[in-house]
Amino acid sequence: MKKILFVCHGNICRSTMAEFVMKDMVAKAGLAEEILVESKACRTDEIGSDTHPGTKRVLRAHGVPFTPRQARQIRRTDYDEYDLIIAMDDENMRDLSRLTDGDPQGKCHLLLAYAGEAREVADPWYTGNFEVTYMDVSNGCRSLLDKIRPMR
Repeated sequence: MKKILFVCHGNICRSTMAEFVMKDMVAKAGLAEEILVESKACRTDEIGSDTHPGTKRVLRAHGVPFTPRQARQIRRTDYDEYDLIIAMDDENMRDLSRLTDGDPQGKCHLLLAYAGEAREVADPWYTGNFEVTYMDVSNGCRSLLDKIRPMR
């Protein structure tokens, strides 16, 4: 089973959105038994909080199912457990580099790199634009799924 972990600053907006978008895409592709998707925070600001209302609103608008959850922080042991750790921005990548002693196995990547874009997923906590974030997350997740999809 391929295990993917999405991370962002607080695990209430971007990484959570990516988790639910990717789970929906994986389920629709019939790959739920082959690909595990989860999300966590790089920082402790929002630990224990549920998904941000703006994220819930945009997921509902696009028909993406989600469940209640609590933000969790990434741990060093997660590096061994997951095959890919997908970050939303450069700050997340720096946090991951420190946590993993430089990412020696090359597991950590920016989400939009999978879509051929050298930029970050903007944080709607600051921009207020959850729709733009959704479009980036959806594009990145679709491209990521295309790259990891098992050969059939």
